[in-house]
Amino acid sequence: MNTSATVNTRLSDYASELKAELSSILNFWQHNALDEEYGGFIGEINSDNEMVPQADKGAVLNARILWSFSAAYRLNASQQYLEMANRAYDYIVHYFIDHKHGGVFWMVDYKGKVTDGKKQIYALAFTIYALSEYFMATANETARMYAITLYHQLIKHSFDPLMGGYFEAFGPEWEPLSDLRLSTKDANEKKTMNTHLHVLEAFTNLYRIWPDGELEDKIIGLLDNFNKHIIDNKNGHMVLFFDEEWNRKSSDISYGHDIEASWLILEAAETIAAPYWIDLAKNMAVKMAMYCMEGLDTDGALWYEKHAEQNHVTEEKHWWVQAEGMIGFFNAWQLSGNAAYLSLSLEIWDYVKNNLLDKENGEWFWGRDEQGRLMNEDKAGVWKCPYHNSRACIEIISRIGERGSAYPWY
Repeated sequence: MNTSATVNTRLSDYASELKAELSSILNFWQHNALDEEYGGFIGEINSDNEMVPQADKGAVLNARILWSFSAAYRLNASQQYLEMANRAYDYIVHYFIDHKHGGVFWMVDYKGKVTDGKKQIYALAFTIYALSEYFMATANETARMYAITLYHQLIKHSFDPLMGGYFEAFGPEWEPLSDLRLSTKDANEKKTMNTHLHVLEAFTNLYRIWPDGELEDKIIGLLDNFNKHIIDNKNGHMVLFFDEEWNRKSSDISYGHDIEASWLILEAAETIAAPYWIDLAKNMAVKMAMYCMEGLDTDGALWYEKHAEQNHVTEEKHWWVQAEGMIGFFNAWQLSGNAAYLSLSLEIWDYVKNNLLDKENGEWFWGRDEQGRLMNEDKAGVWKCPYHNSRACIEIISRIGERGSAYPWY
């Protein structure tokens, strides 16, 4: 059994290492990702750390950069972080927000011209999430109004008043699409776990700056969606794809999303201070963390996903899955007092330090494949961003700093 002194030492070391790593991550983006010619940020940095200056620029990447530097500025009021957040905000407002039809464009070229104007609700949610964080960092009222306006547009076009939940995607003028997929690996279905998770995340952050009654109702509705439809109470994992009536269209398991949802659902319930949902979410968080343990390898890392019908596990170890595992297991420890969960969080961090950190150039590699080799994927791109790993650092640093304030068993 760990003594209190031992736990305190482990936590102190953990916080110190993550403070240093957060600085390293953000330093990479400050010095490698700026588009000095056309503004904003380079759309791609390849696995060899080479800029691809004419790569398209994605809404999700830019929103996640805005969130990361805004959140980092709130933790550590560095003027450099504020300048980066301002840069990201200005680019999003000028190039990604669709000021004619509403919503945000999915992709622009390196000069800022729209190359894919579809309205993917996932991207819209991340923009709301980032603008809300930026307002908390800067008190920029225009950013707050953009976030609220985008929320109203999301509700108007995507909310399903009949069955609940949110439809996945629309055309540039909000017309129906035949291909709703977020990426080529996804199923072409009208409702997905992934989009609902990040709509919940966005609405939670928006509520912090705009505690609106309808917004609170929509957050409760999303919590109900997760409880009734998305989380499978039989196996503790989330269902990934649905039709418009919430009929299941997938049996695959995403360990990274499961552990991420375990703490984001509780965060949403606590933000709106809803006792019933807080109690439910606390129990859910620990159970989901427990079920995610089946996706742990002997080296401490979380595997990517399981294809249940084939009983096959994709034993890749992606950067974002490890980042979310660090937070999710730490959260389970806080809730349960079971020191094994703290150990799991620390073991994942040890894996990251030894296998995913680019100690020469900075940032985290995309991941390791099933043979343990580095994957030949972007260092920065449409999906590779500073959000998951910087958030893991910020979240755990903050929780260690607040130790004892929320959980009396400490």
